[in-house]
Amino acid sequence: MERIGAVLIDIDGVLTVSWKPLPGAVEALRRLRASGIPLALVTNNTSRTRAVIADRLAGAGFPVEADDILTAPVATAAYLRERHPEARCLLISTGDVRDDLSGVTLVEEEDGEGAVPDVVVLGGAGPAFTYAALDRAFRHVQQGARLVAMHRNLYWRTADGLALDTGAFLGGLEQAARTEAEITGKPAPAFFAAALSHLGAAPAGTLMVGDDIESDVLAAQRSGITGVLVRTGKYLPETHAAADGTPDHVLDSFADVPALVERLGH
Repeated sequence: MERIGAVLIDIDGVLTVSWKPLPGAVEALRRLRASGIPLALVTNNTSRTRAVIADRLAGAGFPVEADDILTAPVATAAYLRERHPEARCLLISTGDVRDDLSGVTLVEEEDGEGAVPDVVVLGGAGPAFTYAALDRAFRHVQQGARLVAMHRNLYWRTADGLALDTGAFLGGLEQAARTEAEITGKPAPAFFAAALSHLGAAPAGTLMVGDDIESDVLAAQRSGITGVLVRTGKYLPETHAAADGTPDHVLDSFADVPALVERLGH
């Protein structure tokens, strides 16, 4: 393969769990920074803005700024501006990411007749995913609204174990409404294309490091990016064994990434 020219890095389960750095992760990211290799943190996190994520990571010792981060909400805003310009969007998401949805018209149910959405946007699962909210989304989609989801992850890793995520609810909503959501975060090819464009990098020679074999690693490989699966976060041996593809590289943790980059050449 070509020499490594850029690295894309997932956050949850790779660098941190519940915002606590995983062993060796801070030092590994510092080593990559010192090497001068271009890198971006790419995440399906839908509960915090880029600025907030950068502050949390920097406070934990990671050499990160907001411009280093590409989130699913940022990718969603770009997608909506391009594919559904001037659409009225109903956002159902836990956490406030409105600052990252620039150029998107958000409506509230209480806004009256003008609030009937053209697009229903699902962000991160959590307390906002009530029966009433999901039923409201179902009714709007039945009446013709498009369904856009920032990702379809089934679960994510917290300090207390795995927790249900958007995909666990999205599948039922799609079946009930007899539609298929438009996905804007990982594993959508457009998300990886946006990350590569942000770095000015080509797929060949770029690494994608993640703990989700399907959404992070195999999806990146389908876009021509070299996939690196780490055995942290949501990694499960049974999920790895049942996957419909093979990662290019499998490492114990992100702490092993600098050595891999050195071995492959930069």
